[in-house]
Amino acid sequence: MDEGGSRIRRRVSLPKRKRPSVGCVFVAPTAAKLERGDEEKKEEEMVAENRRRKTAGVIPVEVQPCLLSDSPDCLVLGSGDTNPDLLRHMPTDRGMGDQHNDSEEDMFGDYDSFTENSFIAQADDLEQKYMQLPEHQKHATDFATENLCSESIKNKLSVTPIGNLTELQTDEHTENQSGCEDVTVEPGADLLYDVPSSQAMYFENLRNSSNDLGDQFMKKRDWKSSSHNTVNEKLPHNCIEQRQQNDESSSKVRTSSDMNRRTSIKDHLKSAMTGNAKAQTPVFSRSKQLKETLLSKEINVAKKTIESSSNDLGPFYSLPSKVRDLYVQLKGIEKLYEWQHTCLTLKSVQERKNLIYSLPTSGGKTLVAEILMLQELLCSRKDVLMILPYVAIVQEKISGLSSFGIELGFFVEEYAGSKGRFPPTKRREKKSLYIATIEKGHSLVNSLIETGRIDSLGLVVVDELHMIGEGSRGAILEMTLAKILYTSKTTQIIGMSATLNNVEDLQKFLQAEYYTSQFRPYSDTLKKMDPDHLVALVTEVIPNYSCLVFCPSKKNCENVAEMICKFLSKEYLKHKEKEKCEVIKNLKNIGSGNLCPVLKRTIPFGVAYHHSGLTSDERKLLEEAYSTGVLCLFTCTSTLAAGVNLPARRVILRAPYVAMEFLKRNQYKQMIGRAGRAGIDTIGESILILQEKDKQQVLELITRPLENCYSHLFQEFTKGIQTLFLSLIGLKIATNLDDIYHFMNGTFFGVQQKILLKEKSLWEITVESLRYLTEKGLLQKDTIYKSEEEVQHNFHITKLGRASFKGTIDLAYCDILYRDLKKGLEGLVLESLLHLIYLTTPYDLVSQCNPDWMIYFRQFSQLSPAEQNVAAILGVSESFIGKKASGQAIRKKVDKDVVNRLYLSFVLYSLLKETNIWTVSEKFNMPRGYVQNLLTGAASFSSCVLHFCEELEEFWVYRALLVELTKKLTYCVKAELIPLMEVTGVLEGRAKQLYSAGYKSLTHLANANPEVLIRTIDHLSRRQAKQIVSSAKMLLHEKAEALQEEVEELLRLPSDFPGAVASSTDEA
Repeated sequence: MDEGGSRIRRRVSLPKRKRPSVGCVFVAPTAAKLERGDEEKKEEEMVAENRRRKTAGVIPVEVQPCLLSDSPDCLVLGSGDTNPDLLRHMPTDRGMGDQHNDSEEDMFGDYDSFTENSFIAQADDLEQKYMQLPEHQKHATDFATENLCSESIKNKLSVTPIGNLTELQTDEHTENQSGCEDVTVEPGADLLYDVPSSQAMYFENLRNSSNDLGDQFMKKRDWKSSSHNTVNEKLPHNCIEQRQQNDESSSKVRTSSDMNRRTSIKDHLKSAMTGNAKAQTPVFSRSKQLKETLLSKEINVAKKTIESSSNDLGPFYSLPSKVRDLYVQLKGIEKLYEWQHTCLTLKSVQERKNLIYSLPTSGGKTLVAEILMLQELLCSRKDVLMILPYVAIVQEKISGLSSFGIELGFFVEEYAGSKGRFPPTKRREKKSLYIATIEKGHSLVNSLIETGRIDSLGLVVVDELHMIGEGSRGAILEMTLAKILYTSKTTQIIGMSATLNNVEDLQKFLQAEYYTSQFRPYSDTLKKMDPDHLVALVTEVIPNYSCLVFCPSKKNCENVAEMICKFLSKEYLKHKEKEKCEVIKNLKNIGSGNLCPVLKRTIPFGVAYHHSGLTSDERKLLEEAYSTGVLCLFTCTSTLAAGVNLPARRVILRAPYVAMEFLKRNQYKQMIGRAGRAGIDTIGESILILQEKDKQQVLELITRPLENCYSHLFQEFTKGIQTLFLSLIGLKIATNLDDIYHFMNGTFFGVQQKILLKEKSLWEITVESLRYLTEKGLLQKDTIYKSEEEVQHNFHITKLGRASFKGTIDLAYCDILYRDLKKGLEGLVLESLLHLIYLTTPYDLVSQCNPDWMIYFRQFSQLSPAEQNVAAILGVSESFIGKKASGQAIRKKVDKDVVNRLYLSFVLYSLLKETNIWTVSEKFNMPRGYVQNLLTGAASFSSCVLHFCEELEEFWVYRALLVELTKKLTYCVKAELIPLMEVTGVLEGRAKQLYSAGYKSLTHLANANPEVLIRTIDHLSRRQAKQIVSSAKMLLHEKAEALQEEVEELLRLPSDFPGAVASSTDEA
């Protein structure tokens, strides 16, 4: 032992985990006063005294005086007047020893049952000794004992007075006095590693407060030694009594001693032990904690990187390295293209400025957007909205990103068709990635603005930004972006497209930077123009590679597919023959035994057509077969070019026409962009077949620049500018003429007003539109006279107006819908679904309907009396339909739109009863693709009508009815399949397969093993199985999280609770 005794001795129990003796707690003597042999002898005597005490009463124990090297004085142990505040919170020996010592003896009986030489027993000895000392001795040692006990306790807890655990040192040569091995504890070691969790929690709190404790001890020491100059000097033992006689402050210490003497040290220790025993013991998974800590550290580093806008981007573009690993594992992407790296490291991106970037199709635009979205979700901790043009692409993206959401801890939510919650669930912990169609994205933004949560949206990504110039959908997209720009200064907008020309106007509108590159992963060439060798062109690449043949019309697709198969050799039948048989079998299953005769003839050759005449199930199945190489040739219409990702080695354009219209530059670029898609093929070819008469136009087509992009906000009057004004006033973004005009100047239409407006100014259009809305009863105008000369016109929305914009009803039909619903209340027929179905049949499909009158009459005559009553209420009689079917003249005038709408209602009604699209399409002589589009439109419109009715109290009866009808129209299957079809990518055919295999609920799918699914379900690839399981897990987590949020909301004390204000006032 060092002669000066300047090191603190600490014993750490290792294998044996027995209790340390009192020597471990109190002894730190100098070599001058106490020899090693004497120390052992005294300790043995103290052990014996403790044993005798338990059976024969209390015998005073002589305790050797000891010297603490960091104390200013030589202290004599003899007083029980310790610091009660410190003892009250002090852990017992149990915290430093065996965690599994479950003694059956009484913890707080006449003696301590944990160990023979426990700290409580020693404290009791001290107290008994104290009670037998003379009065002058007691007062003389009060302060000394306080300091000694305090220091001993601090040594036991390894807490230094200044709260720095890393400065502790232990005596390397100290031997074990109680059967425990003495170990030197290195500075910085985790001294609490083997401590019970309840004690660990206590030590964490003690660490935080150790500075305060240290300050208190230092103050006492300073106060005591203020009259001395030699604070650290070692003094003789007998100097204490002399100093105490000269100490003028001894009366204060005596008073404190008298007060504290009433409280037993043992009671304080028992109280501390009881508190520790009652503390909850959380279960820790060390490996899980380490993983979460690592991920959290990387996210924090990335977050700081983004905030500081430095060049150090962290592991993977400001994201955890796990993201890079996921891209390798799930998508096979090991390295980014040079342009992608450049785009992600742009200064404008790091500064969170709005950005438009434009590249050719298949250049890899989507990957850049995904990385930016992940940065926002994980680093900035904000929600993200991704707007895509079509439902199929939304579902494809949901499936692709669900795995990322599961692994990285965010939600992926679908907003398409009738799916989506308004307003979205507000989450405290995890963030959400909303993937939406253009229409649903607009409704989502409206709901966020209305609830004051638009700032929670950190990033909006728009794919195919050029669609802002395409009809009513373009007008809705423009409204969405204009509202975000106006209401949120923190939301970043990223727009991407392969086909942009007048990008300066869009830059000005979005206040965005622009980045472009002509990169493509292969050479794009137009090699041949040979109209007579289509079969030869095809057979050069199939069956080993894939090929797409674009045709002008749906019928032409089917004809070309059959023509090619006629000239293919029998060898093509042998290529993946078994798999092609499976495709035909699955097509029959989803068609309830029905199979298109054209597909039956072409699929054995690996050829199929692809257009809107197919059902969703059929399209999905054929696309999966094409992606896996079972099918090698698609004859398709132009809609495939803008839809799902189906690449090819060679793309052939059968003619430069889409229907009867000549091909546009944008459409041409989209089609040839399918050749040689990035990451899938190394080369790609595009071939255009034309006639001599089209040669000049084709040369212009391939050489002229892209078409310009123009706003459709004014052209689409009811879906455009009027809808915009109604929502601006309804959301209180702008409520007077000046504010609305100011908003309009910031839109894409406002940027292009000089080009688009020739006859009227923007101000005049604004005034006229507001007047129209007021006359229609959707707005109400209030005139405010600020002065004799100044007049301000304010607008507020009426109940009908609010219902229209909440339900996103086309303003051309909102008054008709109101009238129909009102009339329906007078005699709503609930014996069947026909009346409700009529009320939710989309108005915009009515004009496209041309009834087959013989079929109409046949279906009408099969109606039940209650169903015929529905027709009578609507004003359509059987005699009218009979005369139309027989070609007789009709004098009585009947509303053509009502007649056509009822016919479409018959189609939907039959579909809900039979749930078989094939049967219904044959019954009504309609393409099955058209029937399914009708069903999808009706489901979406039913959801809109539901929101419309929720805003009008008079339509309360429709609310519960339309909830169930919307669900029926959305899935149109038997009830038991609905839970499975809620999972993105699972359509009716797949749902039937899963149900038959025993997967009957969302929970079953979420816990499924993808490898088992592959073996169980026919024609299911590994990628599809993983996507189904990931999507199911994501949906299950979303539902669980929503329920948890609801529980917390119910249990939380309301902020406006009557007693809350009073209690807070009392506390103040």
